[in-house]
Amino acid sequence: MFASALSNSLRRRGLHYAWVIAAVTFFAMLTTAAALGLPGAMLKPMTKEFGWSTDELSSVFAVRFALFGLLGPFAAIFIARFGLRRIMVTAASFIAAAMVLATGVTQLWQLFVLWGLVLGCGTGLTALVLGAMVASRWFTERRGLVVGMFAASTATGQLIFRPVAAWMIEHLGWRYAVIPIFVACAIVALLATFFMRDHPRDVGLRSYGEPENTPPEPVAPPARLDILGPFKVLIEASRNRTFWLLAGTFFICGLSTNGLVQTHFISLCGDNGLSPVPAASVLSMMGAFDLVGTTLSGYLSDRYDNRKLLFWYYGLRGLSLFWLPFSTFTLYGLSVFAMFYGLDWIATVPPTVKLAAQEFGKERAGMIFGWVFAAHQLGAATAAYGAGLTRTLLLTYNPALFTAGAACLVASLMAIAIARPVRPPPQPVPA
Repeated sequence: MFASALSNSLRRRGLHYAWVIAAVTFFAMLTTAAALGLPGAMLKPMTKEFGWSTDELSSVFAVRFALFGLLGPFAAIFIARFGLRRIMVTAASFIAAAMVLATGVTQLWQLFVLWGLVLGCGTGLTALVLGAMVASRWFTERRGLVVGMFAASTATGQLIFRPVAAWMIEHLGWRYAVIPIFVACAIVALLATFFMRDHPRDVGLRSYGEPENTPPEPVAPPARLDILGPFKVLIEASRNRTFWLLAGTFFICGLSTNGLVQTHFISLCGDNGLSPVPAASVLSMMGAFDLVGTTLSGYLSDRYDNRKLLFWYYGLRGLSLFWLPFSTFTLYGLSVFAMFYGLDWIATVPPTVKLAAQEFGKERAGMIFGWVFAAHQLGAATAAYGAGLTRTLLLTYNPALFTAGAACLVASLMAIAIARPVRPPPQPVPA
């Protein structure tokens, strides 16, 4: 009722309801990103309070990242079967429960269950696959821009929540820092309940930019819950060279972002004499640059060769990671890093989504990208645990930073090796 009334009101003003759907999805993905990144800010205080080592806590974070990615292909099935609204409410409930219950943990296994399994499942249901499906269903035009905006929600989550969380951890304790995430999850559940709809036809519309003479989509019955479906798609995609190049580059993307910088940056800064609040502010600076960079990347992905875009994104990221240990962790040095690293933190997403759609077609692109995103999060899990183990054994993060930087340079070459998309031949003009 609320959705239909709002849609009719916006239509009279020349606005499409797809932008409301995009706004709700953006906020849901922003909250997911904030919840996924928040435990990294709690690494040092939890180590101090419970005596758990960096690699023990990193193993919990690694499970969370792995589930966040591996649920992607299955999230597409759950969304098709149960609808966008139910999945978003369920995910928000999982995230809120994991955050609140974690304030009472006393054993590492309890944290593993809550922040490894429950948080991993909750965030996995609202990962980038959700954004890809919303963009595909609700937008015919501006789809690349919308995917870029959804990808940038990760940066915005950092921008809004990290400094607040760091301040609360320093002045009130780490348990109080979960309150903003809990409130945001409650808001997501309410917004999804009242305003989220599965298809434009549910509010009497076509997708944004769809021509009026396009035949309406047939109303399909609820999808069957085929758990083996994603594995069948994976087997078929595994025979394609482009799939492995996209998955390989995205593995390195996760290795060099979520798992390394998002998880360990505040701890890294602490090792170099920078307190949590200024460190979180640098992360917010990266988020501001990434919000611009990823949105711009969505715009560019509609106009330029996506392989070349990925080449530059990974190359610049690799060079910035090589620079970080030599930044002396001063305001100037970290600002240079935040600018170059932040501009392409998540900017790789729109070109990767476009290349997957061009290679595998619109219908299978969501599921294929789900598996490519799973590779991303396996890379994040590898870096989350590997960097923590490096810190425990060698008392420095530098080897992890140099390894990730070198991997990014390899990814830039892999991106260029992707086959150029075959364009359909031009149609003859009628005489």
